[in-house]
Amino acid sequence: MFRALSSAATGMDAQEKKVETIANNIANVNTTGFKKQRVEFQDLLYDTLTPPGAKTSEQTQSPTGLQIGQGVRTVGTVREFSMGSVQATNRVFDVAIEGAGFFKIKMPDGNFGYTRAGSFQLNAQGQMVTPEGYELDPGVVIPAGVKQVHIAGDGNVSATFAGDTAVTELGTITLSDFSNPTGLQAIGHNLYSASPSSGEPMDVPPGTQGVGTLLSGHLETANVKVVDEMVQLIAAQRAYESNSRVIKAADQMLRSTANLK
Repeated sequence: MFRALSSAATGMDAQEKKVETIANNIANVNTTGFKKQRVEFQDLLYDTLTPPGAKTSEQTQSPTGLQIGQGVRTVGTVREFSMGSVQATNRVFDVAIEGAGFFKIKMPDGNFGYTRAGSFQLNAQGQMVTPEGYELDPGVVIPAGVKQVHIAGDGNVSATFAGDTAVTELGTITLSDFSNPTGLQAIGHNLYSASPSSGEPMDVPPGTQGVGTLLSGHLETANVKVVDEMVQLIAAQRAYESNSRVIKAADQMLRSTANLK
């Protein structure tokens, strides 16, 4: 009975983490470029009372043995980088990535963050920055007097000035890719940082070496499907309730055993 209590307790703890992950997914359903997570579980060690193939008292071999599990544990959360839908905004500095890759962002401490959220603004110096004011890297500066800005699919940024029909090249937006994007560490603000698990970033022009192209005037929405998350939430709730019932049943059986005379 003590194994049942322990196993059910680990099950309740695991389902709590699953519900917390689902809650975060649903909370970010309208977050630009957000990528949902799922929880990975793993069974714990087993008490092997009789190993498979052991000889029985009748001098035969046990075909299955007797092993009692000790529950479950949460081993990790996997971030799914499938692409969300693309939504038109008709704002030139809203840029979606159609395919793999991340925008490279220079952080205030000199390190770099990576994001799928391309909702860029202009600061007082005309630099393209995130809503928090973090600069896009390599930097692109939009000078004063610009009449129209164009961001091409290959990352080329050009503009025409008032009273002039000539097109001026202003810079190029590059993308970063990783050998294992699921190994990126989320640091909030729609940003990720590289980790030993993700590998080093590879900075390349859009549309080359497996990364996607850019689509100006659009934003990538979260890849969260609320209906799917609600189904997972109900399943986690039922699993939690089932584990709580196991604890109640085991407790009642222990009481019955203690009351035996």
